[in-house]
Amino acid sequence: MEEQTILHRVSELVAEEHRLRSGVQAGTISAEDEHARLAAVEVELDQCWDLLRRRRAAADSVDTVRPAAEVEGYLQ
Repeated sequence: MEEQTILHRVSELVAEEHRLRSGVQAGTISAEDEHARLAAVEVELDQCWDLLRRRRAAADSVDTVRPAAEVEGYLQ
């Protein structure tokens, strides 16, 4: 996966995050639906940022997304 593709996906996810938050405020989606989707969006964002950091840090190109459990488990 190219860096620009990853950054584009990050932008899409951030836009979705904003739409979800606006949807709850406008009453078009429930808070439960927002929370469920936001959790998934946050995990995917973490995976994208992790992949970018590893690619930039690696001497050779790393192009695999690590599992969500590994990315989300850093602080545990």
